[in-house]
Amino acid sequence: MEKHRCVIVILTFNSASIIRETVARAKKASPHIVVVDSHSSDGTPAIVEALGCTVLQRPFSNYSDQRNWAIAQVEGSCDWQLHLDADEVLDDRAVAEIGAVLAGQPAFDAYLIRRRDYFMGKMLRFSGVNPWHLRLFRSGLGRCESRLYDQHFISSAKPGRLDGFMHDKNSARLADWIASHNRWSDAEAKEKLGPRVAGDNVLQPRLMGDARERTRFIKELYYKLPTGVRSLGYFVYRYVFRLGFLDGTTGFYFAFFQALWFRMLVDAKMYEQRHQHPSN
Repeated sequence: MEKHRCVIVILTFNSASIIRETVARAKKASPHIVVVDSHSSDGTPAIVEALGCTVLQRPFSNYSDQRNWAIAQVEGSCDWQLHLDADEVLDDRAVAEIGAVLAGQPAFDAYLIRRRDYFMGKMLRFSGVNPWHLRLFRSGLGRCESRLYDQHFISSAKPGRLDGFMHDKNSARLADWIASHNRWSDAEAKEKLGPRVAGDNVLQPRLMGDARERTRFIKELYYKLPTGVRSLGYFVYRYVFRLGFLDGTTGFYFAFFQALWFRMLVDAKMYEQRHQHPSN
């Protein structure tokens, strides 16, 4: 079997509205694309097949399980793997950086790339979270951590950084953003109240680590602050200190819903679970 330099893996579920743009940009980095679909009903599989992608069907259990299954499916057929969500669109700089890694003698065996946030259909230049993610790695050196929410890929290799962005165009409508974050607040509350997972199966919080590890360290400190104070403080940080106000009305709404709705919702669900009583 021919071994490819890089296979790009994209997870999809009812992604017909965005998947053409995602695949078109991904193909500029590598022509070999495997789509792992969770039995979409909106024509997504037919669209990506017509675009020349290989389609694998698998029911969705959780993000980590789906990602690690996908990693195993392509591991023997490629030197490198690049993992994207259906709504993550690579920009020109990211495509060029990935191409340079794959064409040369890479200095690293894994690479971080930054995600650019969108909200209500608008790109957030200041107020977005815009986190770093490890998405490009040599086969055999990457996997998805075992978490219910905010999952990252992890690797035994020290990662480098790629310029450019994955544009996360998943929030064209506020109703969709609220629905997804309501689900994620359940997962975050359950994660925080459950036993802490240590060792090599999760990304560890480190103040002096890479961007992802520092963010997780800061998040650990966030949850040590008093309920209410922390979400309000996070709003001030996003909207004032991160200059979210420069994104206009959309920037205000993002900071409000991200901090004073989503983060407060997580706190409320944690409170509810701690104080709920068995029904008689």
